[in-house]
Amino acid sequence: MTTTTPETRGHCPICRKPTVQQYRPFCSRRCADIDLGHWFSESYAIPAKPEDEGEETLQPDEDHR
Repeated sequence: MTTTTPETRGHCPICRKPTVQQYRPFCSRRCADIDLGHWFSESYAIPAKPEDEGEETLQPDEDHR
């Protein structure tokens, strides 16, 4: 049976090294800063529908004026 200490649970999403509790979920300040840089440069994005697509279905019918 292997046990993990709280200091090395999981892997860093940037470099895959074991995580360190102080920088969790990262292994170091460097990897945390790299991740923050990805957010600032908008490398990470959540897919979403453009607002125009939703408005097309909500337009009233011209016959009902």
